[in-house]
Amino acid sequence: MAAWLLLLVSLAAAVGVLGSATTETVSIPGSDSQAAHDAALAFADSASGRQPLVLHTAADGLPLTSDRARDAVQEAARALAARDHVLAVTTPYEPAGGAALARDGHTAYLAVELDLAGRDITADVVHDLMDAAEPAEAAGIEVIPGGNLAEAADKKSTRSSEVIGLVAAFAVLYAGFRKPVAAALPLATAVVGLGISLGVIGLTGHVMDMPSSGATIAAMIGLGVGIDYSLFCLTRFRELLSTGEPVEDAAALTIGASGKAVAFAGTAVIAALASLALGGLPLLRALALAPGIAVLVAMAATLTLLPALLALLGRRLAPVPAPVPASVPAVAPGAADRPQASPPPARGWARIARHVADRPWRYLLAGLAFFVLPALAAAQLSFGQLDGGDKSPGTYGRTAYDRLASAFGPGVNGPLQVTDTLPEPASGPADPAVTSVGRALKDTSGVAAVGPAQLSRDGRTVRWQVTPTTAPGDPRTAALVHRLREHTLPPVTRNTGQEAHVGGVPAAQLDLNDRLAQRLPAVIGVVLAIAGLLLLLAFRSPLVAAKAAVLNLLSVAAAYGVLTALFPWGWGAAPLGLGGPVPIPGYVPLLMFAVLFGLSMDYEVFLLSAVREAWLASGDNRGAVITGLARTGSIITSAALIMVCVFLGYLLWDDPVVKMFGIGLATAVALDATVVRGLLVPTTMVLLGRANWWLPGPLDRLLPQMHVEGGEEAVVRTRAVPEPVRNA
Repeated sequence: MAAWLLLLVSLAAAVGVLGSATTETVSIPGSDSQAAHDAALAFADSASGRQPLVLHTAADGLPLTSDRARDAVQEAARALAARDHVLAVTTPYEPAGGAALARDGHTAYLAVELDLAGRDITADVVHDLMDAAEPAEAAGIEVIPGGNLAEAADKKSTRSSEVIGLVAAFAVLYAGFRKPVAAALPLATAVVGLGISLGVIGLTGHVMDMPSSGATIAAMIGLGVGIDYSLFCLTRFRELLSTGEPVEDAAALTIGASGKAVAFAGTAVIAALASLALGGLPLLRALALAPGIAVLVAMAATLTLLPALLALLGRRLAPVPAPVPASVPAVAPGAADRPQASPPPARGWARIARHVADRPWRYLLAGLAFFVLPALAAAQLSFGQLDGGDKSPGTYGRTAYDRLASAFGPGVNGPLQVTDTLPEPASGPADPAVTSVGRALKDTSGVAAVGPAQLSRDGRTVRWQVTPTTAPGDPRTAALVHRLREHTLPPVTRNTGQEAHVGGVPAAQLDLNDRLAQRLPAVIGVVLAIAGLLLLLAFRSPLVAAKAAVLNLLSVAAAYGVLTALFPWGWGAAPLGLGGPVPIPGYVPLLMFAVLFGLSMDYEVFLLSAVREAWLASGDNRGAVITGLARTGSIITSAALIMVCVFLGYLLWDDPVVKMFGIGLATAVALDATVVRGLLVPTTMVLLGRANWWLPGPLDRLLPQMHVEGGEEAVVRTRAVPEPVRNA
């Protein structure tokens, strides 16, 4: 316990000194947009580029062209230039910033250059800049940060979402355990793990690009699995205490049994996330690393911190003895040895399990029918591009986007950057090699404006800022990028030795989606192979492994279908606090696929462990399925309910991507724990019979003996174990 607390305090101190860094930079090695970005390094730009501070007055208010407004803006610009980290400020009243003043005279922007990279811009930096802009606000001019400044200012703490998840989890745990100390224990373990995970992720952002949504997704998943893993172990510990085991022995046996299942399940989640490295993109690696760290820390806390807490709290965690009704007669001597007229009636999950097992075909078809509509919607899923117009109304990012789009046109929020590397230095902006490309850009359909050509110091690199007529996330902007690359630039650069590339945020997002679409089949195939291999190692059954992989796909398809309906179709825009339909970025389904497969493995492992243990003890497949579902049904549904509450708590977040993950993960986990585990898994296992445990002889000799739960060794010692069904 001391070691864990020391680690938590040390990381908190490090984050307090260094800060938690995030950035929305997207790097796509080998893409045309990355080539444009690399070519632009020849220019001496500031670390974060030109960040806008949007200036706006009402239509009936003070024009920005008036003397009073001009004096106030210039005074604000001088104050901004004197602030820390500010390298330069360009006003709309000087030649270099003339394009930053709208024709109506009521909207403009200051271009602020900082010595900070995008990941290092914090809310404190933005507040300092806003304080410096006070002279403009005092004159009645609205000042709104945009770009990276808006991202930093809009960044909120996840504390409210986490508190909601923790309160809901405590309610579920208390309903099951009936003891406050038992209900609080999984939360305490998860919170310690969450604090350490966020500290590590925040510091990691200083050495690699870590998107802000990565840390939020990590918090979401880390908190959910941290509570669930502790819940599984605490349930086993209480069972052992109720049998009279000493406290220390019960804690050790708990980790030796359920702890092994936690280690296996956590490893499965991490392995599924690791498969995203096949995407070949730094963004995917960062988005996989963040939740991977959270799961690893949650697993470590469950295996080391939790047993220490179990030993410390001891009998205070024991179940409350059930009261014996006064009307129940005493058992006569020897009555327990006499045959009973009938077994006690099955209740709860035992009753459900028996009912499902008696009607396997009916419930199998009903369960499959449940996924038909979500699967049809999932078939319409397509990748899109987010922009500032998709942010929640009222945020700085959305307000700045709307002001600029209204005054300058939607394309100003996502300009393209065209670079051209020349074989020989240009003589100047009027060089024919430069002007020919500039004319071709202006003549391209879909281009609203082309900025003046800029030359690098050595004259070998030229760049233009191209403003589209459409918004950054509009499919027509993506079509413009293709048009520039395939039809505009090749004719004017062919056989000249020039290398022209199209970059900028819209081009980078397009390249990202294209790369993800290319790599998606490989990532899905690897995740399926990893999941199947791990289940084969754990349960020594090819059919069980294949069935689990197929059924997990149903949960993922349902999540995709719900996302398609709520976001691109816009059915959930208003309730979710969005202004309208929102496209789904390509990395969301890919990351969600890996996470969901990993989380589904958790419930699969705990259910199948109980089924296999019962089958090893009895050799009765149908009875083993009923026993396994009866033993684990309540704990799996409780764990899933906790995770759903945690995920839905993040709907308060303004970021549409976080909302997508919250809804998608909650949908998949809810269906996985009910329809899949409660109907499809037991019915398929009943119908397959002893074939569930069929194992070819050569594969039997090749596979190592693994026991995910520690109970199998005891079964082997006390009962004759039936041989697995094998080929002759």
